[in-house]
Amino acid sequence: MTTARWQDTVIAESDDTVVVEGNHYFPADSVRGEYLRPSDTITVCGWKGTAAYYTLHVDGQTNPDAAWYYADPKPEAAHVRGRVAFWRGVEVTD
Repeated sequence: MTTARWQDTVIAESDDTVVVEGNHYFPADSVRGEYLRPSDTITVCGWKGTAAYYTLHVDGQTNPDAAWYYADPKPEAAHVRGRVAFWRGVEVTD
């Protein structure tokens, strides 16, 4: 089971992650949505497409843009559609 944790709180858990460029992409339904807030941030990856972000909110603390996803990835990255990845201090362990 792969787990994403921030501030000692489990944000996501799944035995069905996809690893791309060293990042675990969790199925969206394995992510605890109560900790996510939409962000206005977007970035563009040349081969994956446009990424949108979430800010984490846990116990009154925020971690801006700590999660991202590709709502409409390019065909080469179709395997990350419907999945969420983490960074910025979020600990991901197997």
